[in-house]
Amino acid sequence: MPQTSTSITRPIETYLAGVSDLIAALPADSIAAAVQLLMAVWRRRGRVYVLGNGGSAAIASHFAGDLNKGANIAGRHRFRANALVDNTPALMAWSNDDGYAAALAEQVRNVIEPADLVIGVSGSGNSVNVVNALALARQAGASTLAMVGFDGGQLARPDLSHVAIHVPSHNMEQVEDAFAVICHTLLHTLRRQIRQEPPSDNPLLASQQDAYPGER
Repeated sequence: MPQTSTSITRPIETYLAGVSDLIAALPADSIAAAVQLLMAVWRRRGRVYVLGNGGSAAIASHFAGDLNKGANIAGRHRFRANALVDNTPALMAWSNDDGYAAALAEQVRNVIEPADLVIGVSGSGNSVNVVNALALARQAGASTLAMVGFDGGQLARPDLSHVAIHVPSHNMEQVEDAFAVICHTLLHTLRRQIRQEPPSDNPLLASQQDAYPGER
């Protein structure tokens, strides 16, 4: 029997309403604190490493790309961002030899400096490989930021994350929708902050134009 229009549209409307409510309730204070962390690493020209699993890995890759290009402002130096999830050979090698729980932390061990920022993205907040990576970053003196859903999990603890942006939902799809909005909100705000900064002392490596010319 063909489904009625109502039986199809009702779950659509329910889902969209849930996403709308979740986004409207996102913690602006935590997002503002994340902007401050990102601006601090930008000013000291440290590097940003982003990581996660599954859909959160896709968010990590997307956000690193956005930071590298979408945050560019004419005359200012650029972010130096890397998504560690994009290094498939390293992920497979560490997972095969030392176990998946070590696959991200061991990549962090290769590159981390105190001037850097590591961003962990996890719906549950308890992904062991992400927890291990942020723990190592903290021990190395780097800054850490978490984007988490559900109940926040381990990553929301202040000993692991200097700032945690918590999306209070147990619907993984809606949590990931919120993560995408958070990343774009960060990007939108960062451009406006970077425009207020002095020009770069190295014009060769500075952006030649704004990522979004004419943006206000």
